[in-house]
Amino acid sequence: MAILLALGSTLAYGLSDFVGGFVSRRTSAWSVAVVAQLSATACTCVIAMFVSGSPRWEDFAWAILAGAASGVGSGFLYRGFASGRMSVVAPVSGVGAALVPALVGTLGGERPSVVVWLGVLVAFPGIWLVSMSSTSMDRVAVSAGVVDGVLAGLGFGVLFATLGQVPEQAGLWPLAAAQSLSVPTVIVLAVLLGTSWLPRGATVWWALLAGPLGATATGAFLLASQSGYLTIAGVLASLYPAITVLLAAAVLHERIHRSQGLGLLLCAIAVGLVAGG
Repeated sequence: MAILLALGSTLAYGLSDFVGGFVSRRTSAWSVAVVAQLSATACTCVIAMFVSGSPRWEDFAWAILAGAASGVGSGFLYRGFASGRMSVVAPVSGVGAALVPALVGTLGGERPSVVVWLGVLVAFPGIWLVSMSSTSMDRVAVSAGVVDGVLAGLGFGVLFATLGQVPEQAGLWPLAAAQSLSVPTVIVLAVLLGTSWLPRGATVWWALLAGPLGATATGAFLLASQSGYLTIAGVLASLYPAITVLLAAAVLHERIHRSQGLGLLLCAIAVGLVAGG
């Protein structure tokens, strides 16, 4: 059941990220992140009212960290989608999102196999190859996308690792708290970067569609981590770039160069080895 929940989280994250990234190309990425996170918060709060639980104060402490990490991950992911390329930002973020919970799970007593550590080693040349491009103009855009992908991956990795500390008996209110705290995090980041975060125009409200998908993805991950190993749930949920890249190639017709294709393959192998191990 944990594996099915984690794979369901992958599908929902991939769809949510594609919707958010697509809208980000037509308006401010930070306003898209604000609208998407507000929508996800509303959905999670509604569901939490119908799920029993007895959260402790430490569960909400983990939720505070998770909310900040979620805001960082979403903000930089959408910024990367807006200024870079989905086929670069998504895989790089996926590697980071997989490695952080794998490390935390190991420190918490989980014992990954040699195959998992092989996946970690494969990830680094994968990221390097993904950052390469055939033209100088493309190289600038790709490099910016890689930076945003790394920051997004760290954010989502911390999100996965902290949510993995919330027990099943806590219910969903800690998750709702994390979703709500992601909104001010996005706003603070936007202000610090000197960019607009206020939703303006009709286009940005399409990001509301990303909210239920994101809430479903995060909720499924929480349940997966509660019923199985954090290491496995984290890396399986991090397969979401496969969905995003597939949609980017099919809908946006993004071209993938040979070196980038090899890098994407190594990233996929890295995540697959960590999951399979």
